[in-house]
Parts: sequence; C-alpha cells; structure tokens
Amino acid sequence: MARKKPVFFRILKSIFPSKYSGRDWKGQPLLALIAVFLCVIISPVLAQAPPVNFAAQDSTIRQDQTQYLVQQGKKLYEAGQFTLAVKFLQQASAAFRTQGDSLWEAMTLSNLSLALQHLGLWNRAEKAIAQSLSLLNDMNNSQERSKILAQALDVRGRLQLSQGQGETALITWQQAADIYQQIKESAALTRNRINSAQALQVLGRYRQAKKILTEVLQTLKNQPDSPMKASGLLSLGNILQVVGDLKESQYVLEQSLALAKALSFHQFVGAILFSLGTTTHAQQDTKTALHYYQQAATASVEPITRTQAQLNQLSLLIQIKQFADALVLSSQIESEINNLPPSRMTVDAKINFAESLMKLADGKGEDKATSPSLLGRSAQILAIAVQQAQSLLDKRAESYALGTLGNLYEINQQFTDAQKVTERSLFIAKSIHASDIVYQWQWQLGRIRKLQGDIKGAIAYYFEAFYTLQSLRSDLVAVNPDIQFSFRESVEPVYRELVALLLQTENGEQSTQGGVKGFNVQYPESQKNLRQARLVMESLQLAELDNFFRSACLTPKQELDPVIDKKDQQAAVLYPIILPDRLDVILKLPNQKLRHYKTLITQDQVERVVEELRGYLRDVTRTSQVKQLSQQIYDWLIRPAEAELSTSGIKTLVFVLDGELRNIPMAILYDKQQQKYLVEKYAIAVSPGMQLLDPKPLQQVKLNTLAAGVAAERVIEDREFPPLEHVPRELQQIQSEVPKSEKLLNHQFTENNLQNKLGSAPFSVVHLATHGEFSSDPEKTFILTWDKLLKVKEFNNLLRVSDTNRSRSIELLVLSACKTALGDKRAALGLAGVAVQAGARSTLATLWSVDDESTANLMSKFYQQLNAGVNKAEALQRAQLAIFAQEKSPYFWAPFVLVGNWL
Repeated sequence: MARKKPVFFRILKSIFPSKYSGRDWKGQPLLALIAVFLCVIISPVLAQAPPVNFAAQDSTIRQDQTQYLVQQGKKLYEAGQFTLAVKFLQQASAAFRTQGDSLWEAMTLSNLSLALQHLGLWNRAEKAIAQSLSLLNDMNNSQERSKILAQALDVRGRLQLSQGQGETALITWQQAADIYQQIKESAALTRNRINSAQALQVLGRYRQAKKILTEVLQTLKNQPDSPMKASGLLSLGNILQVVGDLKESQYVLEQSLALAKALSFHQFVGAILFSLGTTTHAQQDTKTALHYYQQAATASVEPITRTQAQLNQLSLLIQIKQFADALVLSSQIESEINNLPPSRMTVDAKINFAESLMKLADGKGEDKATSPSLLGRSAQILAIAVQQAQSLLDKRAESYALGTLGNLYEINQQFTDAQKVTERSLFIAKSIHASDIVYQWQWQLGRIRKLQGDIKGAIAYYFEAFYTLQSLRSDLVAVNPDIQFSFRESVEPVYRELVALLLQTENGEQSTQGGVKGFNVQYPESQKNLRQARLVMESLQLAELDNFFRSACLTPKQELDPVIDKKDQQAAVLYPIILPDRLDVILKLPNQKLRHYKTLITQDQVERVVEELRGYLRDVTRTSQVKQLSQQIYDWLIRPAEAELSTSGIKTLVFVLDGELRNIPMAILYDKQQQKYLVEKYAIAVSPGMQLLDPKPLQQVKLNTLAAGVAAERVIEDREFPPLEHVPRELQQIQSEVPKSEKLLNHQFTENNLQNKLGSAPFSVVHLATHGEFSSDPEKTFILTWDKLLKVKEFNNLLRVSDTNRSRSIELLVLSACKTALGDKRAALGLAGVAVQAGARSTLATLWSVDDESTANLMSKFYQQLNAGVNKAEALQRAQLAIFAQEKSPYFWAPFVLVGNWL
C-alpha cells in the first residue's frame, strides 16, 4: 500500500550523509540468549592470571597501569562495547610484551580474540589466539599457565565452530578438557563439555551430544546448591534449547530458577526467566512465554535484561495482534531504552524496538492514523542506534542499524534512498566478512530493485543472496538460534521470491496457452531460468531439512538429471511450487528439455484445499469428498502434462513436493475424465530432493530383512498407544515372503536389541511395524519401541550401525502404522527427515494410522512383488491396487508413501 512520505525522512537525510546504507531484519528474531555467544557457544570467562610480584617500584607502577587497561577492556567487553574493549586489550597486550610478561600477554591476547570474534573479525581473532597459544606453548608448565592455556583453547574452539569447523573445534575443546581435569577446574570443565556437545550436534552426532548433556545434568544435580550450580543449569538449559530439546530445556531451566530463588540469587532470576520465555516461545506456547517475559522484566536487576524481556514481550503481543497492549508497552520501553548506556546490546535492542514499531504500524488494522507516528519513532530510534554504533566503532552493529533504516525507506517507498542506505550497509557487512548478514542486504536490494521494476537487477541480487546462503549452510542454520526459529521469515522467502522472479513470463519466455483451458503452459526460448528455478527449489529442500535437524548434515550426492536420463527413462520428475499468487510446476521428462506450467490460484486457496482433503482422507466415509478435492489438485499438477506423459511412455511419477502438498499422498489425485486415481495410472514416489538420491535397483540386491514391531498396548512418556493386533501376522508374513529374515516383537524390540542386530549383520530391509509420528518438530518425530520413543535425531547413529566398515546402506526402511501430526501444516517434513536421517536409500511409511489388518495385507503383497523383481515404486503400486480391489475407500490403501529411491 502506498503511504505518504512523512517529514521525518527528510530529517533523517540531514542526519545521515549519503554514504550510509542499510538492512532488512525480516521477521524479527528473538534477542540473543544472555548466557551464550552470538553463535551459541557458552562464553568462556575472560581469562585472569594471578598477580605477579615485581621487585622494582616502577615495574609495579607499570604493572598496575597495564592491569588497569585489562580491567577496562573487561568492563567494556561485558558492557557490549567490543570495539573499545579491543583497543584497551591491544594496548594491554603490547604493554605486557614490552614488560616481558608472557603469561599476562597470552591471557590478554586470548581475551582480545574473544572480543574480535564478537565483531566478526575472524582473521584478526585467529591471529590473536594463535599468538596467545604460541606464547603459552613456549612457557614452563605451571598451574597458572595450564589454566590460561585451557581458557585459550576454549576461545579457539569457539572461533573454529563459529567458522563451521566442527570437528576441529571438538578436538580443541577436548585438549582444553584434559587440562581442566588435570588442574581440577570442575566449573570450567562443565562449560567445556557443554560446548563439546554443541559441536557434536552441529556435526550431526546427536546421540553423543545427548549423552554428554545428560552427564552434565547429572554432574550439576550432584553438586551442592550454589550460585555456580544455578548458573551451570542455566547454561545447560540454553544449549538444550539450541539443539532442539525444548522439553528438557524447560525442565533444566525450571530447576535453575527454583535454585536461584532458594538461594536468593536475585541477580540471576531475571536471566533465567528470560530463557524460559525463549524456550516456551520456541514451543509455540505464546501465553506461557508472555508470562515469563513479564516476570523477567519485573525481576531483572540489569536494565538491559529488563529491556530485552520487554522487547520480546512486545514482539509476541504484536504477533497475536494485541495492538492496544503493544502500544502501551512500547511507550514504557521507549522511556527506558533511551537511558541505556551505549553498547552492542543497546544498539541491538534499539534495532529490535524499531522493527517492532514498524510491524505495529503495519498491523494496526483499521486504526491507521497512528502508523506515521510509529514509523517516525522508528526512524528516530534508528538514527540514535546508528550514531551509537559509530561511536562504538562497531561495524556489525552499524550495518544492522543502517540496514533496518534501509528497510524503513523501502516500506515508505523511497526506493532511491533505500538503495543507497542498503548498499552502504552491504559494504560494511562485506568489509568485516559478516556473511550471515550480507545475504540479508543482498536480499533487501533484490526486493528494492523488484519494486522499482528492474527484474534483471533484482534477480542478480537475489542470486547473490542465494549463493551467500549456500556458502553459509553449516554455520548459519546449525549454530545460529535466531535463524533456526525464524527460518520461514528470514531464509525461506529468499528462495521462493527468487523462483517467482525466474518463472515470470516477462523474463525472456514466450508464453502460449496449453491444451487445457485455464492453464498456462510455457515453452521458454531459453532453459536457463527453468534450470535455475529447479536448482533453487532443490536447495530449499536441503535448507528446510538443515533447519529441521538444526545441522547441515546433508550432502548432495549427484546432479539433477542423470537418474531419469540414464537409469530410468520411464520416470518423470515433477516440482510443484507454491507461490503467493500461483501454483507453478516444473516437469522433467527423460532426455528432454524442462517444461513449465502454472495455475493462477492463491497460496491460501491451495492450502485450504489440501488441508480439507487431508481431513477427509482419515475418514473412511468421505470418499466422494476426497475425489472432489483431489480432482482439483490433479488438474493443477497433472492434467496440463497428460499428453506429454503419455507420449513419453512414462510409468513412474516422482514428486519433489513443496509445502503442505507433502501432507497428502499423490496416489489419491483423481482424474475425473477417466475416473481413475493417479495410482491406477502410474507408480508414484516422493523425493526430498533429487540431489540426495543414491539410486540403485533393488533387483541387484538380495533381500534380507530385520522386522521389528510392537503389538501390545503401551504407555510411554504419558502417551497411550493402542494395541496393533495384526503386527505379529505382518512380521510373520514378511518372514514367509523373505526367508532370510529376523524379527524382534514386543519386549524384544528395544533400541539396544535393534542396534545389536544391525551391528551383527548387514540387512537390506529394516521393517518397523509400530506406532510413530511425523512432525515439523524433530522432538515430536519418533518411532515407538517397547520402552521408549525413538526420536528422529537418533536414527542416524542407530540405523547406520549396519553401514560401519561395509560398502552398502540399508536399501529400504519400512515404517508401518505411523502418522503425520494433526494440526501441523508441515508435518510431513518429519517424514522426509526420518527418511534422510535413517541413511536408507528408500523409506516406505504411512501418513495416517490405517487399519492394521489392511496394512498387514498390503505389506505382504508388497514383498511378494519385490521378490518377483519389480522395483519399489511398482511394487507399492501393485500392492495398493490389490487392496483397492477389496476396499475402494482411499483410507485403506492411500496412506503409503515411498520416499527416496524408487528403483
């Protein structure tokens, strides 16, 4: 909506010369946790060396002066004034070097590296810590030297993990841990172990990370009550939140809170309440999160903590559209935030506040009269934030503040000013190699160019943002909690908006109407845009899974076309792409150019149809409604390509699904003209991304199966799971169809037994007949064993045991009796996560809990077909059609989905 440009923008132009630039903080992330660094590693305590006695009085004076520099550096660091802290620490290290005091110099250089890391000055930080370690390695061993050495190693480990070097960080922290054990520094060892768990999590070694964190929790429990114990529990709770164990995080933080209150450790209560608010917010419990933030604001001793709590409270009030309460709170915050002393945290708080005011201006509904006032307040706050960042010589903070100002210009449609400010912000971010914010400014410039009508220029900037995100896979998603929790607002739109631009018909494409009325079938003069759009969507699939696991654990195995061009020339790949105003499909046929067609329909309409269909599919009596709704989706995805699929001799359709389309089985798409379901015409598979496939025909592998299941009623973690009476028959039928089989039933089916079986022999098929649930939350994605809920993150180490020292993976993982979580629009992301994390080439699973007798019958038919030499997709198709012949309702035959390699 066009807005009148208010006067304050003219005022800002007099405040800021044209050299300044800006940024977009799309989807305001939560403020950084107090007890952790920007990259979520527990902050090493600033190293302190013991006092040294000097014989000469003038030496003592010089030592006192130099220690003053160290203390000032420490105060500035703790106040968030990192650039000034760097200056004092540099002076101190130079003075110690002149005095020949290597121990103090090494300690100071270590702290200097820490401050430089906060500024994103990685090369200088590495140089400082390398100098520190070099000095320490040349000294004779002593208790003091060992303590400083261990702390320096902690600092280097933090630097390494921040740069995506998880394995190296792990080795470094282990070296520090060995020293802490020798000198009996238990508190430092606890911090060190929590950091090591974070590195393991980044590397995808979740079971080891969980084991360490569990041991740390037990260690803390066994310690006598003390402020240090409360602090340790807070640190542990924050890390558990980052690695995604939100339930355990809340439990540990509640323990920390109870202990802090019991000890009257008042200065810590506010920080703990703040962390509880963040954890409950991550669990989407807005009401509880608001309560914790309100308590944190009341209890906080430190003004900055109080302000941060109020800011998160304000963000939530805006999110749930309580605008009147948000306006009242914003006035309270403004009066307090102006009194905060200049620091990085103050600048961040002001940017956060300005972002909230901008959202509040946009969300006021019918009361638009206050919007210019709110935007004006945002502008003034950002003006001060920029000035404070400049006075602190904090380039990172300056870039953030200027970038937000650029976004404000963008909102006000002052595109020339927005571009100038954003370009300056991008320049600053690049100058300090802050790639995690560089992509945001590139994205913002792309949006500005698009709004100006410069599509070519917009695409260029969007691609810059895209490639920056690609280079940041490991550290952006794995170690930055803000990105984890705001992925859909701050990362995903970059991919989708770029695809939308690439698929615009104005961009070098000749558009013609296809043979189906209402569908736009495009035959572009150039394939470049379509190839790029497909690559971006494949990359988005990887990014979504990275964000799901909070770890960049996936490695593309191949290029996109060889599978169907060389290994299966009777398969076609379809990429449905849900965009705000249309549904696009990119089609790849064997040895042919890409095709593209679209339906002009809003994203809301698509999602409404899918959600309604999803509800009907679980009701055995709603077959007519299923046909009616699935016919619409058939018309969107398949009908425009019917002729080409037929003339190309296609037998298998492979879908790389987008968004909520993942939550329904493609088998039920209904062709009203032929009165056939899609499964009656094609074998069907789903891929989380063609780059992730490692295709290998199953006919080349001898079947041997490990079948496990839970038939009895179970109650685990306060959840009731009804009996599955036909599971024993299902497992028995598998043994009869695949003679080389072993089984684990009921109490035999434990995690340890499964792990031992997989470790003792290579199995080509692992069949688990038990309850399970897929969710967009990895902590709520699980498989039921006899005595526990086996979480998705544990699959990697468990199922890949069979691959140790062997050359092949599990060919097929079967998960019967599972379901996608109701009410979760992205639930099937959990199914893709299980499929990828298991390391199996293919996964066969159910999207809802179907009658277990039908499941047993279908599985028997499926294995019969596999033994007959049919590929997995065709085997599933034939098994589904066998059930369809007996039960016409899709409820019984449709929930089975094959994910991954279909051969």
